[in-house]
Amino acid sequence: MKVLVTGGCGYIGSHQVVSLLRSGHEVVVIDDLSNSSPVVVERIENLVKQPLRHYVVDISSTSRVEQILRDHQVEAIIHFAGYKHVRESVSKPTKYYRNNVGGLLSLVDAARVADVRKIVFSSSGSVYGETTQVPIVETHPLQPTNPYSTSKTTCERILSDLCAADCSWSVVSLRYFNPAGADESGHLGDASPLGASNLLPVLMEVANGQRSHIDIYGMSFATPDGSGVRDYVHVGDVAETHLRALDYLQENTGHVAINIGRGEGVSVVEMIDVVEEVTGSKLNRVVHPAKSGDVGALFGDTTRSQKFLGDMSYRSLLDIVDSAWKFQKMNPKGYVS
Repeated sequence: MKVLVTGGCGYIGSHQVVSLLRSGHEVVVIDDLSNSSPVVVERIENLVKQPLRHYVVDISSTSRVEQILRDHQVEAIIHFAGYKHVRESVSKPTKYYRNNVGGLLSLVDAARVADVRKIVFSSSGSVYGETTQVPIVETHPLQPTNPYSTSKTTCERILSDLCAADCSWSVVSLRYFNPAGADESGHLGDASPLGASNLLPVLMEVANGQRSHIDIYGMSFATPDGSGVRDYVHVGDVAETHLRALDYLQENTGHVAINIGRGEGVSVVEMIDVVEEVTGSKLNRVVHPAKSGDVGALFGDTTRSQKFLGDMSYRSLLDIVDSAWKFQKMNPKGYVS
């Protein structure tokens, strides 16, 4: 297919672009580089051995996006172009609503005029909010707890209403919890300009001597070792689910939300232990009280994913950590030389 990838230079987007090109799809990328680096374009081109069609464009530029869709005869869109840092969303909520929600509306307007009716939307497991019901099924009430997760919830509602109003649209919203790891080459990985905030990238910096310790928030949850349990899935596997979602859109209309993940939890302590095993470093651990509202375990049910996208063989936790460590060693400062 001819696919437009918005946010194609970001963490997940860049891996998606490589996956699409290696699978034989034609790809056009839109990324304003506000949360990524032009270095990523060069690295993608080196990995796939071909030039990348890339436009430095804000998705809110409706007419420009429409023209790109027309010029390249795009058939489907994979939409990653959204801000994703929870803490920043709390301090700058309008920034997140303007980009994440307003950007989606602009993209849909452009797609409608250009007669593109297929979208895979990058959503988030955070739309479920705080819940003790695990594994979480897609019919669970959506209870977002911050502007970031609220923006994702709002986008899903918009897409659902769009499909209900016009049966020519086909949309899959993929809800994933904790994408992690890196491309096996070590040339693409999680390197946010805002700095590491997720558990594994932070652990990589501790193991590499860039941080003195890892903070553990809560060691008295009702979990096997007392630490919080979350679902981690290799970013390459996340990319594969988007390829399968494109196949699904070829045969189906309407909107469907699907959990993406391994369907099993990994505790903070377990993750630290594996990082120590892979890196050969002993990490200094500092325990703090649990944060307000934190739940012990949070991971999704994968029954619907298996039904609509088929069975997948997910990479192991060891694979995730090993690939992240390779990227860290090769790129200790991210994409900054």
